[in-house]
Amino acid sequence: MKLIQEYIEFWEIRYENIFSYLLEHLTIAFVSIIFAIIITVPLAIGMTKMKNERLKQSIFNVANFFQTIPTIALFALLIPIFGIGFTPAVVALFLYALLPLLRNTYAGVESIDQGIVEAAKGMGYSTVQRLAKVELPIAVPYIMSGIRITTIYIISWTTLATVIGAGGLGDLVMAGIGSNNTFMIFTGTALAIILALTVDLIFGIIERRLSVSRG
Repeated sequence: MKLIQEYIEFWEIRYENIFSYLLEHLTIAFVSIIFAIIITVPLAIGMTKMKNERLKQSIFNVANFFQTIPTIALFALLIPIFGIGFTPAVVALFLYALLPLLRNTYAGVESIDQGIVEAAKGMGYSTVQRLAKVELPIAVPYIMSGIRITTIYIISWTTLATVIGAGGLGDLVMAGIGSNNTFMIFTGTALAIILALTVDLIFGIIERRLSVSRG
């Protein structure tokens, strides 16, 4: 009971700082994922229309290359270009988000039965109409699955952004380690886990509803 009381007092004193860390964490993660979606979804759709297989493979290879770089190393590599703080963190996480989003969107559009596409073509649909009214509605559950998985990863990796001064829940954990404050370490870790699980739950519900509506 004494430990619980001490933890409640810790929250009462520091809740403003804690929510500030949480807001920073959310901002970094979601700015990264939004930019990744804006770039990769149209790119992946365009790749499904490409005839040049070598070019498609090259795009996948570039996206895969960034996945092979350790997170902290990529953060460090971006410091000479972008300095420290918010910008290099967003750029690094954006680069990590490219491959899973690209793969899922590409796989979703490629999995569409070509008979359906041909039927839409026979009905006089233009390329844009086929994409908007036929292909994308079918591929949306796949795209959402990619967004869901990638967002969970990005929320976790955002914790490491503290090493380049970007803030977020990683700051809370590192401050706890520096001051040997177990409450701070636990709070930062627990909030990152809760945030990831909450986002996973929300996106999971959206994904299932899209799958049902597709069916």
